[in-house]
Amino acid sequence: MSEERKKFLDSIKIPILFLSLILIIELAKYLSNNSFVQFGILPREISGLVGILTAPLVHSNIEHLFSNAIPLLVLGTSIYYFYPESSKNTIPIIYICTNILVWLFARESYHIGASGIVYGLAAYLFFSGVIKKDKRAITLTLLTAFLYGGLVVGVFPTKEGVSWESHLFGFLTGLVLAILYRKKDPFKKYDWEEEELDEDVRNLEISYKKGNPFDGTELK
Repeated sequence: MSEERKKFLDSIKIPILFLSLILIIELAKYLSNNSFVQFGILPREISGLVGILTAPLVHSNIEHLFSNAIPLLVLGTSIYYFYPESSKNTIPIIYICTNILVWLFARESYHIGASGIVYGLAAYLFFSGVIKKDKRAITLTLLTAFLYGGLVVGVFPTKEGVSWESHLFGFLTGLVLAILYRKKDPFKKYDWEEEELDEDVRNLEISYKKGNPFDGTELK
């Protein structure tokens, strides 16, 4: 238990630090009475390149920030916890590549907020779970999608004033990385799951030897 607790605490450190930085920037924005929109991504403009690094740290208001905070915490912690090796590369790539794609292809307007990163993390966690048959990752992603609201439709231009391009490019980046890193951090079942499977197999063998192979026992 102590080992799992340590692993969890190690996994949550960076997401908490990242969220703390966002909160500090939001406080500074409030105290200075400045929108900080100039630190967003302005597509295809040299001045907008700085947003590739800074845009996810800036939000339009406190509601915008908190709508991203819980998904960032849950998804970020989950990736560090479930996929510790690949997370060292995938999370920085999601952050940078999503924003580069926004700068290259998005509408000519300032794009701010961490929602593109949320979509990247969600896509990576979900598709990694599907590829590796990791039910933990799939369940957490679906739960987060339910809490986040509109996660699927967010990749389409359905709401004015929302950077659906960030959502779309984040989602695509996460999907591609899930495929590229499919052999990293292979999912291993817990010992109790393997013991349960062995017990089911033994029960089937006993039933078969007794001439009753269909006694209702199922392999899961």
